[in-house]
Amino acid sequence: MTSVKDIAWLISSRWYGPLLCLLILSCMAGWVEAANPWTRIVAPSRGEAESIGASNAGCVSGATALPLDGPGYRVMRPSRNRAYGHPDLVKFIRSLGRQVEEGEMGTLLVGDLSQPRGGPMSSMHRSHQTGLDVDLWFWLPHDIGERSLTRNERERWNAPSMLASDRTSLDPKHWSKDQAELLRLVAQYSEVDRVFVNPVIKRELCRTQAGSQWLGKLRPWWGHDDHLHVRLGCPKGERRCVSQDSLPSGDGCDATLAWWFTDDAKLRLAKPSEAPDLPAACLALINQK
Repeated sequence: MTSVKDIAWLISSRWYGPLLCLLILSCMAGWVEAANPWTRIVAPSRGEAESIGASNAGCVSGATALPLDGPGYRVMRPSRNRAYGHPDLVKFIRSLGRQVEEGEMGTLLVGDLSQPRGGPMSSMHRSHQTGLDVDLWFWLPHDIGERSLTRNERERWNAPSMLASDRTSLDPKHWSKDQAELLRLVAQYSEVDRVFVNPVIKRELCRTQAGSQWLGKLRPWWGHDDHLHVRLGCPKGERRCVSQDSLPSGDGCDATLAWWFTDDAKLRLAKPSEAPDLPAACLALINQK
């Protein structure tokens, strides 16, 4: 029988300690996954497409799967099964991919959209629930061409941060005019409601392109240094979709941006709010066969 002393040695061991921690974390992830029925759904619901609820408390019916490969784009991390969205979102991504290709900017790498019926995820996001959100990597590799990525490349490649090691400026090894142009292209789509980027990225664009009205759609949020988070507005006529408040006028390069670099901002963001309850329509959607 293993003694208490043996167990203590295993935990403190240079080799077994990290392995034990990984095992515990893996078990915890499994428990969270099992407790969230939305992660077990493998296919969209039947019926017409509709975004229901809010981005952080909602779902999507009749979602469309984004093909893994398309002109100018490739989908990353397919094992997560998060490449579903409202048809408007899928149409937007495919259109943007063609623009990136035609502009010879490289290849657009697409991260998470939503789960097959949206809803809360077990990790990574509090939003992405209504099929109207997508993460797009800032990295635009130029050497992919028309080939399909291998499964290993899709699962193991990581998006590099656009920030320098000081975390207060941009890294010229990764940030270029292509990343700025990508943001401009995205923000000029009328269906795009807002785009979340790291405050350092927003500040740099305010320095170089102040006065450009499309900057107003770029909303600062910590993280988002290796990807931009795009959110479409509620599709026309979908009354159960909950819109966010309208954005203020202007380019957003005022005191509201400066606030993000204060201690007060860090304190407030360290206290995440509780997610609201899902709409009843979503609870019915999850049980649809």
